Amino acid sequence: MGKKTKKEFSEAVCHKNDELTLEIIDMGTEGEGIGRANGYALFVKDALVGDIARVRVMKTRKHFGYARLLEIIQPSPFRVEPKCPVARPCGGCQLQHCSYEKQLQWKQEKVANCLRRIGGIDIDKNEVVMEPIMGMEVPYYYRNKSQYPVGYDKDGNLVAGFYAGRTHQIISCRNCAIADPASQLIIDTVLDFMKQYGIRAYDETTGKGIVRHILIRSGKSTGQIMVCLVINGTRLPHKEELIEVLREANPQIVSICININDKNTNVILGRETKAIYGQDYIEDCIGSLRYRISAQSFYQVNPIQTKKLYDKALEYADLHGDETVWDLYCGIGTISLFLSQKADKVYGVEIVEQAVKNARENAALNEISNVEFFAGAAEEVVPAKYRESGGTLRSDVVVLDPPRKGCDEKLLQTVIQMEPKRIVYVSCDPATLARDLKYFGENGYALKRICPCDMFGHSYHVENVVLMSKTK
Repeated sequence: MGKKTKKEFSEAVCHKNDELTLEIIDMGTEGEGIGRANGYALFVKDALVGDIARVRVMKTRKHFGYARLLEIIQPSPFRVEPKCPVARPCGGCQLQHCSYEKQLQWKQEKVANCLRRIGGIDIDKNEVVMEPIMGMEVPYYYRNKSQYPVGYDKDGNLVAGFYAGRTHQIISCRNCAIADPASQLIIDTVLDFMKQYGIRAYDETTGKGIVRHILIRSGKSTGQIMVCLVINGTRLPHKEELIEVLREANPQIVSICININDKNTNVILGRETKAIYGQDYIEDCIGSLRYRISAQSFYQVNPIQTKKLYDKALEYADLHGDETVWDLYCGIGTISLFLSQKADKVYGVEIVEQAVKNARENAALNEISNVEFFAGAAEEVVPAKYRESGGTLRSDVVVLDPPRKGCDEKLLQTVIQMEPKRIVYVSCDPATLARDLKYFGENGYALKRICPCDMFGHSYHVENVVLMSKTK
């Protein structure tokens, strides 16, 4: 079939504000439905594969466009009633309207497609084993950390909740279906406190107001709770009264903090956090290990799934007691300490200084002495250590757990120079994972196993743990 002429193409393209009936035949990388009108692809948020829907075209590009869901004419067999009444406008969940079984199937396929399309990896070959995704038994109320922006609705009422997708409009949400259930009473208590004492929420437009966000962290195994108010300034008025009402609302609150963020920025947390009640951390356990977690520490938000993920990483590392391991992007040392139980020596690298402080405290807390932590960017620290060693720095196993953007190429080069027998890559983004796996594949490492893990039920995110081995 030849290429379309300009005339044929223009006839196939939809126009803004067109309303049409669309059969949803696929799902995009962010969980949106995909349908075709005369061959022209339309992405529809909240639509689900199998739906027949009435939509309005909102934006068009040359080869695809975006449409708004107006009405479900015939629902997909995978469509379910969301547990949360604001699931559709809220930007926190994208897939609550989809059965959990279908979510897992889609995430497995999403990972496989990224490996094929971006990584050029034929996962159907016998050399590559793709394990079934590790799902949750109960995919609700799993988060141990939630951050609620505080502001005003269109009627001037004080609200806290989540931002609507791709906006800074706050959707009031007091009973989030994936957050710790204790959050609801805490939010209500803080909002009542603000109303009683006339404490204003921060206004992004004017830069005025005090309270920007309410951050809540909970230790699922310990029951400990931290409440941290992100404020526009250095002091919180009536803080003693806040401490009193919060402690009365929930005696499991062991840490109340303020985080100072007086910058005109979308970044939630500022650099400085002060405890105004209790310590500046809570504790939680993963397996037999206990961790201290501060407001600014990176700590996986789903502890039950984290245990599965780390057990799989440990399995892939295949440690026997005499190995040297480098754990890059180590956070507060969660994976490092897991690995240290079966390795001779573990070195962890993390850019957030507070997290490194926590990592060292966690090693001491668990009486683990065969770990050492370095503060700094992995792409700077590891190449520097390699140069200092005169090119002799080696590692039996390297573990990578980078942010969503994946690894810096300079770091990938140095990891290859360290000649580890095995590389274990923990990823929260299949696309950047596939890109980095392609680089490793071109430089002497073969993908052997991959196991997706559903850390973020009802969202489009999927975690993976990967094993690569050095080719002979």
